[in-house]
Amino acid sequence: MTQRIVVTPGEPAGIGPDLCIQLAQQARPYELVAVADADLLSARASQLGLPLKLRPFSPASAPRPNGVGELTLLPLPLSVTATAGRLDPGNAKYVLNGLRRAVNLCREGFAAALVTGPVHKGVINDAGVSFTGHTEFLADLTATRRVVMMLATPGLRVALATTHLPLRAVPDAITRPLLQEVIGVLHHDLRERFGLPHPRLLVCGLNPHAGEGGHLGREEIEVIGPVLGQLRDEGLDLHGPVSADTAFLADTTARYDAVLAMYHDQGLPVLKRAGFGHAVNVTLGLPIIRTSVDHGTALELAGSGRADVGSLHYAIEVALEQVAAGRPQREPSP
Repeated sequence: MTQRIVVTPGEPAGIGPDLCIQLAQQARPYELVAVADADLLSARASQLGLPLKLRPFSPASAPRPNGVGELTLLPLPLSVTATAGRLDPGNAKYVLNGLRRAVNLCREGFAAALVTGPVHKGVINDAGVSFTGHTEFLADLTATRRVVMMLATPGLRVALATTHLPLRAVPDAITRPLLQEVIGVLHHDLRERFGLPHPRLLVCGLNPHAGEGGHLGREEIEVIGPVLGQLRDEGLDLHGPVSADTAFLADTTARYDAVLAMYHDQGLPVLKRAGFGHAVNVTLGLPIIRTSVDHGTALELAGSGRADVGSLHYAIEVALEQVAAGRPQREPSP
């Protein structure tokens, strides 16, 4: 069965449009629908010297694979003309409206999954819109109370207990209710979306050496450890809290289906070192499937033809993996 994947190229001055055009240079066994400005894609394809045919999107038609040099287009006009490599806050609403349109396609059953290109948080905030990232925006858009960011590369999955917070705010954010919810979402979606019947999870501590028995912090004793004990009693396969400086050894991670890090830069540098450019960001807990590239807008590469399409290709593969798992739709948490 042919699947339909909707993609948002993201920041129009960045490499997102380039990646969609480069991906279209090979025939695909799925239909890729880009929510984007037609003139932007055509102009960028010309700049790259690549052929591009834009096929109009028809929600009434069954998904049909894209041929060589072909993308399906759901047109969304730019607010202002975009120039490769040059940010303009005037297009912030274009970027966010593209996400809204794409989410609606998935929720209405016209697309099986959403794959997002890179956005530029700074320019969106410069436009007067408070924006901390895709993960939080999609949670708000779908009225989902608890989502979990997980990045994956072949052989390693890393989920985060907290995401885009200043480091000084992290300890206060790690509470028993938060960890219970995060581990619950992670465990559920590894089963239902990735087909892992009994996920094995490795959980990092917050402090150096996982607190060193309380001498370097008590969060492991007072918060993390008790939550893990309670969830083990409920049947979950959890190991930890362990010191993050040894959690990511290859022999260790090979025994687990995912590692849960306590904060953004505890887990993601390791994963990006292992698979940058060929990794994917997955938002767990949403009522739709959403994956994303693992890199930024790379303004200096936009229009140059030197952008690497590997992460976008892998993001689509992981989205299709979740579709194939046949998981039930999650309803937004109250």
